[in-house]
Amino acid sequence: MKLHLIIRRFAGTFILASLVLAHYHSPNWLWFTAFVGFNLLQSSFTNFCPLEIVLKKMGVGGSCCSNEKKSDSSCCF
Repeated sequence: MKLHLIIRRFAGTFILASLVLAHYHSPNWLWFTAFVGFNLLQSSFTNFCPLEIVLKKMGVGGSCCSNEKKSDSSCCF
């Protein structure tokens, strides 16, 4: 599976989980939603994604750009 798909699934899962927790537990969980959203926004400008680094170190996802030439660009969208 491509790394950018895994990152999008993590982000979507974290956002939905924090919204459920905010509704049923504490509104302070919305800060976690804001954190995930901010990371997605900043990665669109900087191509820096902390989750991408963690997943690569764990050996998850393989190469995100297998059909493209090698570059240092990020796969985090």
